[in-house]
Amino acid sequence: MKKTLLFFTFLIGIISINAQTLEELKATQKEKKDSIAAIQGRVNAIQGQIDALPGWKKGAFGTIGGSISSFKNWYAQGTPNNNSGNIGFTVNAFANLNQDKFFWRNAANVNLSWVKLDDKDDPTDSDKFREATDVFNINSLYGHKLSEKFAISGLAEYRTTILSNFNDPGFLDLGVGATWTPAKDLVVVVHPLNYNFVFSSNSVIDFESSMGAKILVDYTRQIDAVSFKTNLSMFQSYKSGDLSNWTWTNSFGYTLWKMIGVGFDLGLRQNKQEAFNYQQSQPGSTNAQLKDTDNKLQSYWVFGLNYKF
Repeated sequence: MKKTLLFFTFLIGIISINAQTLEELKATQKEKKDSIAAIQGRVNAIQGQIDALPGWKKGAFGTIGGSISSFKNWYAQGTPNNNSGNIGFTVNAFANLNQDKFFWRNAANVNLSWVKLDDKDDPTDSDKFREATDVFNINSLYGHKLSEKFAISGLAEYRTTILSNFNDPGFLDLGVGATWTPAKDLVVVVHPLNYNFVFSSNSVIDFESSMGAKILVDYTRQIDAVSFKTNLSMFQSYKSGDLSNWTWTNSFGYTLWKMIGVGFDLGLRQNKQEAFNYQQSQPGSTNAQLKDTDNKLQSYWVFGLNYKF
């Protein structure tokens, strides 16, 4: 009986010691975490001061997504023998100069992808990759500051495709107006004097340039492991609403290890002239008018690995 009591007493003592040690370790861990948080807070504060200094600020991040597959005698699908694949990437880059009296903001967005479906049972089928997504956009904004939040500004923005039909069509906006920067990473541009040049050569229709108003809203932010950018570019033609267009792009990247992480990109657009040109190029199309065009919402998205430069 005494041995049994002694054994239980010894066991309870070990449990108590282990419990005490665990609590002590958790308490120590909490202190260290609090210290790390305090240090990171000081580092972020210093980084904020650095970001507020005049001078160039540059950065870039992008997303790569892709897959390949091969099927042999897979009769559950319409093409039982095929090799297929797709690959795509996006790049968002910026170079901004901020001085006491003026600023100069430059940004570029590139989204390219390729896809293939090689039907092994069809000897006439192509086994090559062909372009699927083709987006190129670059803009430059210069502003003379009237105050910390308002400036007189000029904007040049160019958009086209580069894999095929380069500059056919190509859209160039040139205009002047005002820029509002209510927050450090938010820019709102309103240019009531803007001309939308449209270039085309081999297109089915004759694209039309016009005078109008340009609105651009851009928010770009990098916080530790997170990179985020959203950009809305709108042109409202004074001549006709059929000549107006808008594009909204969103990019998100999260760094998991060193410079590598996951990313997601989403783009939306409406452009009636582009839709009309495409519809008129299809077999059996009729000589409809631009005003009767079914201007469907254009969209793309990419999900995959992300790399932060």
